[in-house]
Amino acid sequence: MISKEELAGIVGAENVSNADTVLLKYSHDHSLVPAGRLEYVVWPTSSEQVGEVLKWANTKNIPVVPVSSQEHFNGGAVPRQGGIILDLSKMNRILEIDKDLKKTRFEAGVTWGQLTSELAKNGMRIIMPLLPHADRSVLTDNLEREVPTNTVYDYGEPMMAFEVVWPTGDVFRLGSASVDGYPDSMSKGGNPSGPGIDFYRFVQGAQGTMGVVTWTNLKIMFETKKDKVFFVPVEDLAYAQEFLYRILPRRVGQEVVLLNNTDLAAIIAEDFDAEYEKLRATLPPWTLILVVSGLVRRPDEKIAYEEKLLREVVKNEFRELHLSDALPGFPGLGNKVLSLLRNPWPAHLTYWKNRWLGASQSLFFIARPEMAPLYVDIVEAIAPRYGYPVADIGSYIQPIEHNRACQVEFTFFYDDKDTEAKARIAALYRDTAQALIGEGALFTRPYGELAPMVYERAANYVMALKRVKKLFDPNNIMNPGNLCF
Repeated sequence: MISKEELAGIVGAENVSNADTVLLKYSHDHSLVPAGRLEYVVWPTSSEQVGEVLKWANTKNIPVVPVSSQEHFNGGAVPRQGGIILDLSKMNRILEIDKDLKKTRFEAGVTWGQLTSELAKNGMRIIMPLLPHADRSVLTDNLEREVPTNTVYDYGEPMMAFEVVWPTGDVFRLGSASVDGYPDSMSKGGNPSGPGIDFYRFVQGAQGTMGVVTWTNLKIMFETKKDKVFFVPVEDLAYAQEFLYRILPRRVGQEVVLLNNTDLAAIIAEDFDAEYEKLRATLPPWTLILVVSGLVRRPDEKIAYEEKLLREVVKNEFRELHLSDALPGFPGLGNKVLSLLRNPWPAHLTYWKNRWLGASQSLFFIARPEMAPLYVDIVEAIAPRYGYPVADIGSYIQPIEHNRACQVEFTFFYDDKDTEAKARIAALYRDTAQALIGEGALFTRPYGELAPMVYERAANYVMALKRVKKLFDPNNIMNPGNLCF
């Protein structure tokens, strides 16, 4: 039995609730994962309070599911075994913006909308994934290793030192933030490794099953001085991948994304009801968007060099590609797309993946870029078996670190009020995942039903994870039922 009075004694009566309306909001998310049950929601306001709540829960073997916002899309924060939700959204301070070291330190509840706005006031910006929800936690998305649209290797690991509270209630600082005197120490917390072991790997991608991260240092960069957006209409995906293999290892481009017509139409439609279907019908099957940027020093020269290289490669090796600073038939799209790539999805609009039918389920994984066309073929072969039109599949390919790898993402849109449609999408999602795993797709973030599919193929890895889990969370109170625990 959970005592409300004991929890209130730690965080204050105003920061504990078991009201039915509150519990209902936290029992489910935007995914197909079934709703769970919980008994209380607790809102701590400091790392010390987080530690005290976890220490209390640990002594009573009460499950704890940490969250940092109300916007979740993959089921990782759905409570599976009751207990309490530990909501860090009130810990939302931006603690520092260091322009010299190009980093910012902020708490878990800071959102994409909040951080991008504050950084812009200081002439800085953050590397972000494609159109994150404005009200979603920046720290959570980086912990979950959301892939950024910027392919430059330097930003592939944006998280640096951070603070984690272990399930025993102990507060632990990782990397160079662990030295005496931090944050006023010489180290400034800029190195994620720091002295000793790279503990930060234990909590990345762990869905809150190892501990609670309360703040982090994240890499930032100066706003660009000048940008130029290029569009390449793509009919042959394999041909486009060969082009990316040719240019990205030479460090050409900042943001680089490949979107099919279904996804791109959902993103750029302004009057959605009037424009979406027309856009889907007129956009090319795929569109490669490539941004070249001039930073602080000699921006014009940098852009001129990269544009010259791009045009030479197209002229000499990829003549079937049409490289242009405008997408034919869509005037002014460059400025609009650049703004979209540099900001979270506008908070006043329905999230872009849910604009069409009200809900969606995305399936994403890491792959070798040359394998992407095969994975598209697999998904397009399976979807019709479930009555899902191939033309309705959203597809997005994100090159990683100069095309060393890529993330492939398929989105299935559905009406969340249609029970039969939800069941079909759930079955399509499962069977597609199984088929992709069989062809070498690497699911590095196995949420929900993906977890057993992935972990049954990695027995030694599972054993190692369980040993680590036993060390940090001996009573298995942290988000039990997720991952392989």
